[in-house]
Amino acid sequence: MVVTHTIAELRECLRGVTGIVLVPTMGNLHQGHLDLVRIARQHGVFVVVSLFVNPLQFGLNEDYSKYPRTLEQDCKKLEQCGVDVVFAPSERDLYPQPQQVTVELPPVANELCGAFRPGHFRGVATVVLKLFNIVQPYIAVFGKKDYQQLYLMRQMTAQLNLPVDIIGGETVRASDGLALSSRNQYLNVAERAEAVFLYQSLAGMRLSIMDGVTDFFKLERQAREALSARGWRVDYVAIRSQANLAEPTASECNLVILAAAWLGQTRLIDNLEVLKERGAVPGRNLDL
Repeated sequence: MVVTHTIAELRECLRGVTGIVLVPTMGNLHQGHLDLVRIARQHGVFVVVSLFVNPLQFGLNEDYSKYPRTLEQDCKKLEQCGVDVVFAPSERDLYPQPQQVTVELPPVANELCGAFRPGHFRGVATVVLKLFNIVQPYIAVFGKKDYQQLYLMRQMTAQLNLPVDIIGGETVRASDGLALSSRNQYLNVAERAEAVFLYQSLAGMRLSIMDGVTDFFKLERQAREALSARGWRVDYVAIRSQANLAEPTASECNLVILAAAWLGQTRLIDNLEVLKERGAVPGRNLDL
């Protein structure tokens, strides 16, 4: 495995290489990231993993400065997974001058997480487009845990006619159901025990939908209230269409439940896809 730190080094390393699959990350790797690497290995002959904490996607008073940076540990894990090249650039190398050219995304980028993190997805899209231009992959792998991000990267790739296929990797969870995240390490012992309630809330909503409940606003409100009652600060709980992340009709079958909420000083996100059977009983009320 080769570790590169500059664009020039990486391009020299990739000269003449085909079948490249890229896994973009911010480092501090956990099993969820390594599962994306496994998927990448299945789809390409040459795997590149980027490790870069991207300042453009952090807002004021967010955790950019304290976000864990664990390059040495990450490289050891990636070498064990058979990665071919690691790209770990400095901010100066990736942004040699103030980034005034950015990617304008569809309006849905300003909803859900985008409503609470203004400009976040613009920063994500801009750095991902840079990475696509630098690495020239034919496939890129993103995790489904960041569901809105995955959707927007697919939109960017399709609408800008980029020659990159986007593959989504399933969310990897701890044994109790908590979605793996680098930010989970911010949780203290009590918060870690409580954190699984976010997943449990979404799982309960999914069961209700599959049982025929179509009052989505009521389901969302009840989940927000349940989380708030346990001390969470809820950004949103939303049921959306998988196709476009719009608010769904009662008859729509391919749904996704998305949520973001704060537990102490830690913001957690999660989502669950719902494949609702056609012919479910419409308009059934919740007996709660």
